[in-house]
Amino acid sequence: MSTTTPLHAAAPKITSLSAQLPRGERNLFSTSDDNAMMKQILGTHAHDGREVDVKPLLQIVEDIFHRSPPTATTTTNVVDGIVQHVVAADTHTHIDALVDKTHHLGFAGMLEALAYTIHKISCELSYKCSGGTDAHATALAIFSTLASYSWDAKVVLSLAAFAVNYGEFWLVAQLYPTNPLAKSIALLKQLPDILEHSELLKPRFEGLRNLINAMLDLTKCLIEFKELPTQYISTDTPPMAVAMSLIPTAAYWTVRGVVASATQINGLIGLGHEYIPSTAEAWELSSLAHKINNIKEHFRKQLHFCYQHIDEKRHIEAFQTLVRLFETPHIDNMKILRALIYSKDDMQPIFDGTTKKKVGLEILRRKNVLLLISDLDISRDELSILETVYLESRHQPSRPESQFEMVWLPVLDKSVPWNESSRQTDFERLQSIMPWYSVNHPSLIDQAVIRYIKEVWHFSKKPILVALDPQGRVVCPNAIHMIWIWGSLAFPFTTAKEESLWKEQTWRLDFVVDGIDPTILNWVAEGRYVCLYGGEDLEWIEKFVTAARYVAQEENIPLEFVYVGKSKPRLPLSRIIDFIKAKNLGNYWTERTLIWFFWARLQSMYYSKTQLPSKTTTDNDNKIQQHLPSSKTSESDHVMHEIMNMLSFDSSDQGWAIISRGTAEMSRSKGDQIYSSISQYNDWKVHIPTKGGVIPALNDHLHSHPTEHHCNRLILPGTVGRIPETVPCSECTRPMEKYILYRCCTD
Repeated sequence: MSTTTPLHAAAPKITSLSAQLPRGERNLFSTSDDNAMMKQILGTHAHDGREVDVKPLLQIVEDIFHRSPPTATTTTNVVDGIVQHVVAADTHTHIDALVDKTHHLGFAGMLEALAYTIHKISCELSYKCSGGTDAHATALAIFSTLASYSWDAKVVLSLAAFAVNYGEFWLVAQLYPTNPLAKSIALLKQLPDILEHSELLKPRFEGLRNLINAMLDLTKCLIEFKELPTQYISTDTPPMAVAMSLIPTAAYWTVRGVVASATQINGLIGLGHEYIPSTAEAWELSSLAHKINNIKEHFRKQLHFCYQHIDEKRHIEAFQTLVRLFETPHIDNMKILRALIYSKDDMQPIFDGTTKKKVGLEILRRKNVLLLISDLDISRDELSILETVYLESRHQPSRPESQFEMVWLPVLDKSVPWNESSRQTDFERLQSIMPWYSVNHPSLIDQAVIRYIKEVWHFSKKPILVALDPQGRVVCPNAIHMIWIWGSLAFPFTTAKEESLWKEQTWRLDFVVDGIDPTILNWVAEGRYVCLYGGEDLEWIEKFVTAARYVAQEENIPLEFVYVGKSKPRLPLSRIIDFIKAKNLGNYWTERTLIWFFWARLQSMYYSKTQLPSKTTTDNDNKIQQHLPSSKTSESDHVMHEIMNMLSFDSSDQGWAIISRGTAEMSRSKGDQIYSSISQYNDWKVHIPTKGGVIPALNDHLHSHPTEHHCNRLILPGTVGRIPETVPCSECTRPMEKYILYRCCTD
């Protein structure tokens, strides 16, 4: 089946063409004279179905035009230009190159079949363009001779016929100074007089050269349309339909240009000594060149629309192929990786962040692969934590948890131009600090792959980690939550592994701060009391820590304080830390990355829980649950309930605190409530012996003195995971109202 667009189909009536064009362009094609002439031209068209491969023929024609002497652009006369042209030409190299261009099976036979037609039109041009015959009548005669050919073949054959005359003319001019035979022919054609009038003829030659270039450009457009793949665009597609309706017009004016050019060349024969240049000659050539260029520009515009349509169709096809590929079982991951990262056999499409060398995809064959997908705005905090997890896995490469590789796929907006001075620099900067693999360049990620990543894997703005098993199957569409929570212990990063880890997990302080602060883990192991607190109310911080210290002193218990900040602070962190230091209010994290990671882990816990196929609880969870308020979604999941409480604390404007001892006891509440209970220590201290300790007694007091009113907020980033439609309040279990919040933070 042919994969190119036929140019021999019957064209629409010219009267319908103007309706398809923008208003400003209709006057180029819709005059009554043009319409009348085009009806005559269309009447000659009787294509018999034969197809001519005109590209090799056009290459020869173009070579003739380009090899002809250039127009004199300085005071150097035409004779000097011809001599220089002859000296500069490397004849043997030129012939070899031309043979390479046009040598293919069947071309010689095709050229033999066309030679008579070309000669016939060449003779017709020599005869009719010498005696003042009407240009339209000559063009009409040529179209009648070429009636059985397609439109693009008509144009190329006409150009070929003119190229023969044009080439012969300049061949004699080139050889005139050195070849006696050429000199005799030149004398008969009066070429010496032409050379004497070189300066006077300069505008004429320049106009002729401009017209020839315009005709060649338009002809290439016609051929480009013919070569458009029909599996992606049909003739009834709007831009294609407009272009198809213009093809007879384009063919006609190109042939008119051929007639005008032949007339100019023939007019030089027998030129007298008293030649007076005519402005009408130059004007005719420039007017035709202008008209043909206008038609070409309109074709270019339609070509642009056609290519857009073809690209869309190809992207749809590539996207559907990608979907089917992921649904098909494979023996390894190579087909998947090659589909995601465009690469040719001789390419090394990925960059090794450790060795800083380019490598092939084979290095990832049958390995567990984590695809890190992000744009160029991935934060330093995210990269820092990912690097820590990745390098820890490399320290013991023989561990089962270390049997994975990571590849960065930068996903960029293809509609934004690639600015070498900014985006290239950003890409190279990020690539240079990543110890894992990355693609050599973002352009290797095809548009269909980007669509798949966004639509199927739901990538929006925040980085995601897509986990592939050794066969290339997606075992988790976003393992970044598992990485934040458990690091490489989540290997092989499957949903089943995630569910298994949650079933074993209980809500303890060492789980909350795991991988963030080893000092806290040591305190927990020693059985000390540890208080984590946050918020930005400096007055509350001082009052709460002072009151809690008083209780610790009275009960003679070791109590350590750690300020863990907010995920989206309003006050500068340095100001709060300076205040804590000045007032001696305990410990704090000076690195913003640690504070970011603390809250990012909690958010990841929330999204990890919500994305699980079913709720995962433990017997231990149910025991602890008896002492805590229940909610509709978390009454059987104590961990989820506590996660929501922590995120509610971070979303509020007031402080909050968690007080824990070891791995078994924990108390937590919002700022005003926990400060009120701590301040009323004298009221509940008598219950400490019977309740089993300070924390159980504090919990009892908190639960028996609930606040009369509450206003809980839960702010979740809309770019990570899937936001649930309804979320119950962690305090009263009623559905929370849903609002949309837009935030810009440049700190």
